Amino acid sequence: MKILGIEHIGIAVNNLEINAQFWQLLLNNNDPITEEIKDQKVATEIFDTGMGKIELLEATSLDSPIVKFIEKRGQGVHHICFQVDDIKQAIEELIKVGIELIDKTPRVGAEGYLIVFIHPSSTGGVLVELAEKPVN
Repeated sequence: MKILGIEHIGIAVNNLEINAQFWQLLLNNNDPITEEIKDQKVATEIFDTGMGKIELLEATSLDSPIVKFIEKRGQGVHHICFQVDDIKQAIEELIKVGIELIDKTPRVGAEGYLIVFIHPSSTGGVLVELAEKPVN
């Protein structure tokens, strides 16, 4: 598995509109990518820094994992995502060495990336996402 860099840091928020104001100001970016990922019950605002992204995550349903996360831990860092060159190879390698995955097969996430999540029990308590950039 080849890690190409940090793709983004995911931050769980109660309200995209309110929380985006800070990130727009800090990053001098008034043109974030806004997207709803229906199967994950989340809306996102993504701010590209040029060296990784900040992804704000707001629940779109009461049974969204983001609602559960905020109820348990409050708003804040939800996960860190690393871009990989080959997500299927990454899955195979991680399973082979006994790393617990939440996803055994890739699914489509924000911006069309193929994604999988690694269970925090295998990472020292951090939810880790791996993402492969879509081929354009």
